[in-house]
Amino acid sequence: MASTISLKAKGNSSKKKVEDRSVIDSVKEWTTWGMKKTKVIAHYGFIPLIIIIGMNSDPKPQLSQLLSPV
Repeated sequence: MASTISLKAKGNSSKKKVEDRSVIDSVKEWTTWGMKKTKVIAHYGFIPLIIIIGMNSDPKPQLSQLLSPV
């Protein structure tokens, strides 16, 4: 009697491993996608952000003064 083992436990645990692996893969995909989008937003949004912050500063410079190197 002690030698009987249920095989259903092995089958369920292997399905859980496959599901866990697919969840991990999908999380990695979404993380990669999100980081790519964040990189693009940061790349194209940095200079306009600096210009907007400069335009709202206390002395109120003109746009030509912000864009000139001097």
